Amino acid sequence: MDKSKQLFRKSKRSFRRRLPPIGSGDRIDYRNMSLISRFISEQGKILSRRVNRLTLKQQRLITIAIKQARILSSLPFRNNEKQLDRAESIPRTTSPRNKNK
Repeated sequence: MDKSKQLFRKSKRSFRRRLPPIGSGDRIDYRNMSLISRFISEQGKILSRRVNRLTLKQQRLITIAIKQARILSSLPFRNNEKQLDRAESIPRTTSPRNKNK
């Protein structure tokens, strides 16, 4: 083979398929907190299908389970612990605005 053609030749990579995030025995349910917590970001947002590598049906079931867990107070609606710590440590330098003008 010519040297110039070798430079443009693609290297062969081994294709490795990742394991599915939800096994066949896992039940998608609002009570299964260990499963649900894998699909929520640090801020408490539901991660997208692309990030989760789920099928459409699985993503819908996960979303429903997360929303049910939030309504039943098993999960917080959002995780704002860092914001509260920062807000308490900063002293307030300005006075509140007067409503009477």
